Amino acid sequence: MTQTADTTGYKEIKQTVLDRIRSGQWLPDMLLPNEQDLAVEFSCTRTTVNRALRELAEEGFLERRRKAGTRVLSAPQRQARFTIPLVREEVEALGGTYRYALVSAQAEQAPEWLAARLALGSDRRVMHVRCMHFLNNTPFQFEDRWIVTASVPPVEQADFSTLGPNEWLIQTVPFTNVELSFLASRADAELAGFLDVTVGEPVFTAERITWLQGSPVTFAKMYFAAGYRMTTRF
Repeated sequence: MTQTADTTGYKEIKQTVLDRIRSGQWLPDMLLPNEQDLAVEFSCTRTTVNRALRELAEEGFLERRRKAGTRVLSAPQRQARFTIPLVREEVEALGGTYRYALVSAQAEQAPEWLAARLALGSDRRVMHVRCMHFLNNTPFQFEDRWIVTASVPPVEQADFSTLGPNEWLIQTVPFTNVELSFLASRADAELAGFLDVTVGEPVFTAERITWLQGSPVTFAKMYFAAGYRMTTRF
């Protein structure tokens, strides 16, 4: 088989697609050729085409839906870029020493509330990971995370004993959409023990769901120790 991966780079494909949109060759709401046909046209791999189209979708020029294809948006949409923070980097930015500790990791069927929240179908298998993050051996964050096995098959073989699930996900799978919620939770006995707070004390809590092209990847709850301040830039 002829190797064509280096014939055309993803940046060149992005520019060509943009040129066709701006010139009117590809009109609003028009479906693009499928990735395989574009790979043949540009003499490259489908992976290269996928990256080019994915970035254009993230930049607001295209809309991509599973089984429905990729179409030109009626009007380009400026989208905020969100970078998922790493707890290790947050701790180090504060001048502290970071330490990670795995509490538990097990494959299980998603509970009813999670299956409903993520609109999971018949395959409800998830990896449930709970872990602690420390700043100078002081509790910093307790992470309670579910990862959808169907969306991230390698998770069943992942080793979370030394690397946290969030950092592992960032290294393993991209995301296209994020939902964030912030709230105050009252610490139950278990959470109070993890974060060294009193039972019933309000705890700053962040919930985050990520998707990849419409498929749910992970749902996580992050509980922070007293005094935590969240800052993010878009």
